[in-house]
Amino acid sequence: MRFQGKSRLGFYPLPLSEAQRIRRFIWFPDAPSSAIDPCVGDGVAFEVITNGAEVLRYGIELDAYRAEQARQRIPNLVQGNTLEVQCPVECFGLLYLNPPYDWTLGPADSRRTEQSFLSHTYRWLKPGGVLIFVIPAERLAECSQDLSSHFCDVRVYRLEAPECVDYKQVVVIGARRSRHEKERLTDSDITRARFYYANLARNPSPIPVLPSEPEARYDVPVSGPAQLVYRGLPLDEIEDLLPQSAAYRQAGRILFAQPVSANGRPLTPLHAGHVGLLACSGLLNGIFGSEGQRHISFWQAVKIVDNTEEEDEQGVVTVREKERFSNELTVVYSTGQVAVLK
Repeated sequence: MRFQGKSRLGFYPLPLSEAQRIRRFIWFPDAPSSAIDPCVGDGVAFEVITNGAEVLRYGIELDAYRAEQARQRIPNLVQGNTLEVQCPVECFGLLYLNPPYDWTLGPADSRRTEQSFLSHTYRWLKPGGVLIFVIPAERLAECSQDLSSHFCDVRVYRLEAPECVDYKQVVVIGARRSRHEKERLTDSDITRARFYYANLARNPSPIPVLPSEPEARYDVPVSGPAQLVYRGLPLDEIEDLLPQSAAYRQAGRILFAQPVSANGRPLTPLHAGHVGLLACSGLLNGIFGSEGQRHISFWQAVKIVDNTEEEDEQGVVTVREKERFSNELTVVYSTGQVAVLK
Protein backbone atom coordinates (compact mmCIF):
# COMPACT_ATOMS: atom_id res chain seq x y z
CA MET A 1 0.00 0.00 0.00
CA ARG A 2 1.21 3.51 -0.76
CA PHE A 3 2.12 5.81 2.14
CA GLN A 4 -1.02 7.87 1.54
CA GLY A 5 -3.11 4.75 1.96
CA LYS A 6 -1.30 3.68 5.12
CA SER A 7 -1.79 7.13 6.62
CA ARG A 8 -5.53 6.62 6.21
CA LEU A 9 -5.29 3.06 7.60
CA GLY A 10 -6.46 1.76 4.24
CA PHE A 11 -9.77 3.64 4.43
CA TYR A 12 -11.41 3.84 0.99
CA PRO A 13 -15.14 4.32 1.61
CA LEU A 14 -17.69 2.91 -0.82
CA PRO A 15 -19.37 5.71 -2.84
CA LEU A 16 -23.00 6.22 -1.87
CA SER A 17 -24.20 5.64 -5.45
CA GLU A 18 -22.75 2.11 -5.34
CA ALA A 19 -24.12 1.49 -1.84
CA GLN A 20 -27.61 2.40 -3.05
CA ARG A 21 -27.38 -0.10 -5.94
CA ILE A 22 -26.20 -2.84 -3.59
CA ARG A 23 -29.09 -2.08 -1.22
CA ARG A 24 -31.59 -3.04 -3.93
CA PHE A 25 -30.24 -6.62 -3.95
CA ILE A 26 -30.86 -7.08 -0.21
CA TRP A 27 -34.21 -8.02 1.39
CA PHE A 28 -34.51 -7.83 5.13
CA PRO A 29 -37.10 -9.81 7.10
CA ASP A 30 -40.00 -8.21 8.94
CA ALA A 31 -38.53 -9.52 12.18
CA PRO A 32 -35.36 -7.95 13.62
CA SER A 33 -32.05 -9.01 12.12
CA SER A 34 -28.41 -8.12 12.81
CA ALA A 35 -25.72 -6.87 10.43
CA ILE A 36 -22.04 -6.08 10.89
CA ASP A 37 -19.37 -4.02 9.13
CA PRO A 38 -15.91 -5.05 10.43
CA CYS A 39 -14.27 -2.03 8.75
CA VAL A 40 -17.04 0.47 9.28
CA GLY A 41 -15.06 3.70 8.79
CA ASP A 42 -17.45 6.61 9.30
CA GLY A 43 -20.46 4.28 8.91
CA VAL A 44 -22.08 6.14 6.01
CA ALA A 45 -21.97 3.33 3.41
CA PHE A 46 -23.06 0.71 5.97
CA GLU A 47 -26.00 2.89 6.97
CA VAL A 48 -27.13 3.13 3.33
CA ILE A 49 -26.84 -0.63 2.73
CA THR A 50 -28.99 -1.37 5.80
CA ASN A 51 -31.33 1.59 5.38
CA GLY A 52 -35.08 1.17 5.74
CA ALA A 53 -34.99 -2.09 7.70
CA GLU A 54 -35.31 -3.16 11.31
CA VAL A 55 -31.63 -4.00 11.77
CA LEU A 56 -29.31 -4.22 14.74
CA ARG A 57 -26.15 -2.62 13.36
CA TYR A 58 -22.67 -3.54 14.63
CA GLY A 59 -19.34 -2.08 13.55
CA ILE A 60 -15.60 -2.29 14.18
CA GLU A 61 -13.18 0.56 13.43
CA LEU A 62 -9.49 0.95 14.22
CA ASP A 63 -9.14 4.72 13.85
CA ALA A 64 -10.34 6.68 16.90
CA TYR A 65 -11.63 9.70 14.94
CA ARG A 66 -13.63 7.63 12.45
CA ALA A 67 -14.91 5.42 15.26
CA GLU A 68 -16.35 8.52 16.92
CA GLN A 69 -18.03 9.49 13.65
CA ALA A 70 -19.46 6.00 13.15
CA ARG A 71 -20.79 5.83 16.71
CA GLN A 72 -23.33 8.51 15.77
CA ARG A 73 -24.85 6.06 13.25
CA ILE A 74 -23.83 2.64 14.59
CA PRO A 75 -24.59 2.34 18.32
CA ASN A 76 -22.92 -1.07 18.76
CA LEU A 77 -19.33 -0.20 17.87
CA VAL A 78 -15.96 -1.60 18.91
CA GLN A 79 -12.80 0.44 18.41
CA GLY A 80 -9.91 -1.87 17.64
CA ASN A 81 -8.38 -4.29 15.14
CA THR A 82 -10.99 -6.60 13.60
CA LEU A 83 -8.56 -9.53 13.63
CA GLU A 84 -8.43 -9.23 17.43
CA VAL A 85 -12.21 -9.18 17.90
CA GLN A 86 -13.98 -12.40 18.89
CA CYS A 87 -17.64 -13.13 18.18
CA PRO A 88 -19.85 -16.23 18.46
CA VAL A 89 -20.19 -18.06 15.15
CA GLU A 90 -23.35 -17.88 13.06
CA CYS A 91 -24.97 -14.90 14.73
CA PHE A 92 -25.26 -12.24 11.97
CA GLY A 93 -27.66 -12.14 9.04
CA LEU A 94 -25.55 -9.78 6.91
CA LEU A 95 -21.81 -9.11 6.63
CA TYR A 96 -20.65 -6.03 4.72
CA LEU A 97 -16.88 -6.22 4.31
CA ASN A 98 -14.72 -3.55 2.65
CA PRO A 99 -11.30 -4.36 4.18
CA PRO A 100 -7.97 -2.53 3.83
CA TYR A 101 -6.12 -3.34 0.60
CA ASP A 102 -2.69 -4.31 1.87
CA TRP A 103 -0.43 -7.15 3.07
CA THR A 104 -0.41 -8.44 6.63
CA LEU A 105 2.70 -10.10 8.10
CA GLY A 106 2.29 -13.39 9.97
CA PRO A 107 4.69 -15.62 11.93
CA ALA A 108 5.12 -18.01 9.00
CA ASP A 109 4.06 -16.12 5.88
CA SER A 110 2.44 -12.98 4.54
CA ARG A 111 -1.22 -12.80 3.50
CA ARG A 112 -3.40 -10.25 1.84
CA THR A 113 -5.60 -8.37 4.29
CA GLU A 114 -8.64 -9.04 2.09
CA GLN A 115 -8.14 -12.78 2.58
CA SER A 116 -7.35 -12.43 6.30
CA PHE A 117 -10.47 -10.37 7.03
CA LEU A 118 -12.75 -12.69 5.06
CA SER A 119 -11.35 -15.82 6.76
CA HIS A 120 -11.77 -14.23 10.18
CA THR A 121 -15.31 -12.87 9.77
CA TYR A 122 -17.27 -15.17 7.44
CA ARG A 123 -17.87 -17.56 10.38
CA TRP A 124 -19.96 -14.85 12.03
CA LEU A 125 -22.61 -15.25 9.32
CA LYS A 126 -25.59 -17.53 9.84
CA PRO A 127 -26.28 -20.21 7.22
CA GLY A 128 -28.03 -18.34 4.45
CA GLY A 129 -26.52 -15.07 5.70
CA VAL A 130 -25.63 -12.52 3.02
CA LEU A 131 -22.04 -11.48 2.26
CA ILE A 132 -21.27 -8.15 0.57
CA PHE A 133 -17.53 -8.12 -0.15
CA VAL A 134 -15.84 -5.11 -1.83
CA ILE A 135 -12.27 -5.74 -3.05
CA PRO A 136 -10.01 -5.06 -6.03
CA ALA A 137 -10.75 -7.55 -8.82
CA GLU A 138 -7.19 -8.85 -8.81
CA ARG A 139 -7.65 -10.11 -5.22
CA LEU A 140 -10.41 -12.56 -6.13
CA ALA A 141 -7.78 -15.28 -6.56
CA GLU A 142 -6.49 -15.02 -2.97
CA CYS A 143 -10.04 -15.14 -1.60
CA SER A 144 -11.22 -17.94 -3.90
CA GLN A 145 -10.86 -20.77 -1.35
CA ASP A 146 -13.24 -19.21 1.18
CA LEU A 147 -15.66 -18.00 -1.49
CA SER A 148 -15.78 -21.40 -3.21
CA SER A 149 -16.12 -23.48 -0.04
CA HIS A 150 -18.47 -21.40 2.09
CA PHE A 151 -20.68 -19.37 -0.27
CA CYS A 152 -23.27 -20.13 -2.93
CA ASP A 153 -25.35 -18.04 -5.38
CA VAL A 154 -22.32 -15.79 -5.75
CA ARG A 155 -22.42 -12.87 -8.17
CA VAL A 156 -19.50 -10.57 -9.00
CA TYR A 157 -20.03 -7.05 -10.34
CA ARG A 158 -17.71 -4.23 -11.33
CA LEU A 159 -18.18 -0.87 -9.61
CA GLU A 160 -18.17 2.08 -11.99
CA ALA A 161 -17.83 5.13 -9.72
CA PRO A 162 -14.59 6.97 -10.65
CA GLU A 163 -12.85 6.22 -7.34
CA CYS A 164 -13.84 2.55 -7.68
CA VAL A 165 -12.46 2.37 -11.22
CA ASP A 166 -9.10 3.67 -9.95
CA TYR A 167 -8.78 0.64 -7.65
CA LYS A 168 -10.55 -1.79 -10.03
CA GLN A 169 -13.07 -2.59 -7.32
CA VAL A 170 -15.70 -5.27 -7.57
CA VAL A 171 -18.48 -6.32 -5.23
CA VAL A 172 -19.04 -10.00 -4.45
CA ILE A 173 -22.57 -10.85 -3.25
CA GLY A 174 -23.37 -14.33 -2.00
CA ALA A 175 -25.08 -16.41 0.68
CA ARG A 176 -23.30 -18.62 3.20
CA ARG A 177 -23.77 -22.34 2.63
CA SER A 178 -25.49 -24.46 5.23
CA ARG A 179 -23.74 -27.51 6.65
CA HIS A 180 -25.82 -29.77 4.45
CA GLU A 181 -24.84 -27.80 1.33
CA LYS A 182 -21.15 -27.99 2.27
CA GLU A 183 -21.36 -31.77 2.69
CA ARG A 184 -22.72 -32.08 -0.84
CA LEU A 185 -19.80 -30.13 -2.31
CA THR A 186 -17.18 -32.10 -4.20
CA ASP A 187 -13.52 -31.27 -4.72
CA SER A 188 -14.19 -30.73 -8.42
CA ASP A 189 -16.89 -28.15 -7.58
CA ILE A 190 -14.45 -26.18 -5.43
CA THR A 191 -11.66 -26.47 -8.01
CA ARG A 192 -13.98 -25.26 -10.76
CA ALA A 193 -15.11 -22.28 -8.70
CA ARG A 194 -11.56 -21.34 -7.74
CA PHE A 195 -10.53 -21.49 -11.38
CA TYR A 196 -13.44 -19.16 -12.21
CA TYR A 197 -12.35 -16.58 -9.63
CA ALA A 198 -8.70 -16.84 -10.72
CA ASN A 199 -9.70 -16.12 -14.33
CA LEU A 200 -11.67 -13.06 -13.25
CA ALA A 201 -8.67 -11.85 -11.24
CA ARG A 202 -6.42 -12.13 -14.30
CA ASN A 203 -8.94 -10.66 -16.73
CA PRO A 204 -11.72 -8.65 -15.03
CA SER A 205 -13.12 -7.22 -18.28
CA PRO A 206 -15.93 -9.86 -18.57
CA ILE A 207 -17.26 -8.88 -15.12
CA PRO A 208 -20.56 -7.02 -15.62
CA VAL A 209 -21.19 -3.60 -14.12
CA LEU A 210 -23.34 -3.50 -10.98
CA PRO A 211 -26.84 -2.87 -12.38
CA SER A 212 -29.26 -0.27 -11.11
CA GLU A 213 -32.03 -2.89 -11.08
CA PRO A 214 -31.17 -6.08 -9.16
CA GLU A 215 -30.82 -9.35 -11.06
CA ALA A 216 -31.34 -11.43 -7.93
CA ARG A 217 -32.78 -11.20 -4.45
CA TYR A 218 -30.76 -12.05 -1.35
CA ASP A 219 -32.91 -12.67 1.73
CA VAL A 220 -31.25 -11.83 5.04
CA PRO A 221 -32.17 -14.43 7.70
CA VAL A 222 -33.61 -13.46 11.06
CA SER A 223 -30.92 -13.09 13.72
CA GLY A 224 -30.82 -11.72 17.23
CA PRO A 225 -28.35 -9.57 19.17
CA ALA A 226 -24.64 -10.45 19.06
CA GLN A 227 -21.74 -9.89 21.41
CA LEU A 228 -18.35 -8.62 20.21
CA VAL A 229 -15.34 -8.97 22.51
CA TYR A 230 -12.13 -7.08 21.79
CA ARG A 231 -9.01 -8.99 22.85
CA GLY A 232 -6.42 -6.48 21.66
CA LEU A 233 -4.51 -3.70 23.38
CA PRO A 234 -6.13 -0.29 24.00
CA LEU A 235 -3.83 1.49 21.57
CA ASP A 236 -5.19 5.02 22.07
CA GLU A 237 -4.88 4.81 25.85
CA ILE A 238 -1.33 3.49 25.52
CA GLU A 239 -0.43 6.33 23.15
CA ASP A 240 -1.77 8.92 25.63
CA LEU A 241 0.13 7.38 28.56
CA LEU A 242 3.37 6.75 26.68
CA PRO A 243 4.95 10.23 27.15
CA GLN A 244 4.70 9.77 30.93
CA SER A 245 6.86 6.65 30.80
CA ALA A 246 10.43 6.94 32.08
CA ALA A 247 11.67 4.70 29.27
CA TYR A 248 10.01 6.94 26.69
CA ARG A 249 11.68 10.05 28.14
CA GLN A 250 15.08 8.35 28.02
CA ALA A 251 14.62 7.15 24.46
CA GLY A 252 13.24 10.52 23.41
CA ARG A 253 16.64 12.16 23.82
CA ILE A 254 18.00 9.75 21.20
CA LEU A 255 15.02 9.47 18.87
CA PHE A 256 14.01 13.14 18.75
CA ALA A 257 16.78 15.56 17.92
CA GLN A 258 16.93 18.75 19.97
CA PRO A 259 16.46 22.04 18.08
CA VAL A 260 19.73 23.49 16.84
CA SER A 261 20.61 26.89 18.26
CA ALA A 262 23.52 29.15 17.33
CA ASN A 263 24.53 31.75 19.92
CA GLY A 264 27.36 34.22 20.18
CA ARG A 265 29.47 36.02 17.60
CA PRO A 266 31.91 34.36 15.16
CA LEU A 267 35.64 34.78 15.82
CA THR A 268 36.21 36.31 12.38
CA PRO A 269 33.90 38.25 10.05
CA LEU A 270 31.70 36.02 7.89
CA HIS A 271 32.17 35.99 4.14
CA ALA A 272 29.18 36.08 1.80
CA GLY A 273 29.52 32.33 1.24
CA HIS A 274 29.36 31.68 4.99
CA VAL A 275 26.20 33.75 5.31
CA GLY A 276 24.63 31.91 2.39
CA LEU A 277 25.35 28.48 3.92
CA LEU A 278 23.96 29.54 7.29
CA ALA A 279 20.84 30.99 5.72
CA CYS A 280 20.14 27.95 3.52
CA SER A 281 20.59 25.60 6.47
CA GLY A 282 17.94 27.47 8.45
CA LEU A 283 20.30 28.81 11.12
CA LEU A 284 19.42 32.40 10.27
CA ASN A 285 15.66 31.92 10.66
CA GLY A 286 14.13 34.14 13.31
CA ILE A 287 13.15 37.70 14.24
CA PHE A 288 15.34 40.59 13.11
CA GLY A 289 15.34 44.38 12.85
CA SER A 290 13.51 47.02 14.85
CA GLU A 291 10.55 49.38 14.51
CA GLY A 292 9.36 49.54 10.89
CA GLN A 293 11.99 47.03 9.76
CA ARG A 294 11.02 44.41 12.36
CA HIS A 295 10.49 41.14 10.49
CA ILE A 296 10.52 37.34 10.62
CA SER A 297 12.68 35.50 8.10
CA PHE A 298 12.35 31.88 7.03
CA TRP A 299 14.60 30.06 4.55
CA GLN A 300 13.69 26.79 2.82
CA ALA A 301 14.80 24.64 -0.10
CA VAL A 302 12.29 24.40 -2.97
CA LYS A 303 12.19 22.24 -6.09
CA ILE A 304 11.90 24.06 -9.41
CA VAL A 305 10.99 22.40 -12.71
CA ASP A 306 12.34 24.08 -15.86
CA ASN A 307 10.47 23.29 -19.09
CA THR A 308 12.08 23.57 -22.50
CA GLU A 309 10.61 22.79 -25.94
CA GLU A 310 12.48 21.57 -29.00
CA GLU A 311 10.96 21.24 -32.47
CA ASP A 312 12.61 19.02 -35.05
CA GLU A 313 12.46 19.26 -38.84
CA GLN A 314 9.24 17.22 -39.00
CA GLY A 315 7.50 19.66 -36.66
CA VAL A 316 7.47 17.25 -33.71
CA VAL A 317 7.70 19.19 -30.45
CA THR A 318 9.63 17.57 -27.60
CA VAL A 319 9.02 18.94 -24.11
CA ARG A 320 11.84 18.37 -21.63
CA GLU A 321 11.58 18.86 -17.89
CA LYS A 322 14.61 19.43 -15.69
CA GLU A 323 14.36 19.52 -11.93
CA ARG A 324 16.64 21.59 -9.73
CA PHE A 325 16.65 22.81 -6.17
CA SER A 326 16.92 26.43 -5.12
CA ASN A 327 16.47 28.44 -1.94
CA GLU A 328 13.60 30.67 -1.01
CA LEU A 329 13.38 33.35 1.67
CA THR A 330 10.05 34.41 3.12
CA VAL A 331 10.05 37.69 5.06
CA VAL A 332 7.04 38.79 7.10
CA TYR A 333 7.17 42.42 8.36
CA SER A 334 5.46 43.78 11.46
CA THR A 335 3.19 45.80 9.15
CA GLY A 336 1.75 42.56 7.71
CA GLN A 337 3.61 42.86 4.42
CA VAL A 338 4.99 39.56 3.10
CA ALA A 339 7.87 39.26 0.65
CA VAL A 340 9.13 36.07 -0.95
CA LEU A 341 12.62 36.16 -2.43
CA LYS A 342 13.72 33.37 -4.78
